[in-house]
Amino acid sequence: MNENIFLAASFFPSVAAVLIFSMKYLSAILQARVRRGQDDAYRDIAARAAAAQAETASLLATIQAQLAAVTKILKDVE
Repeated sequence: MNENIFLAASFFPSVAAVLIFSMKYLSAILQARVRRGQDDAYRDIAARAAAAQAETASLLATIQAQLAAVTKILKDVE
């Protein structure tokens, strides 16, 4: 009987310690996955922003060229 009590007294805290450390390890893994997903999302947003900025610069150059042509025509008309 005393052996059973001793085994139970040492087994349950050991199981609890293993569960706590495994839950801590699992939590670290899940946090790393979420962080990686967020990093991928930020990377995607940055790539889309860079593409939009390049497109805007291209459109601005086109508009400036058209404005220069209109200005030249208006000066010729005067």
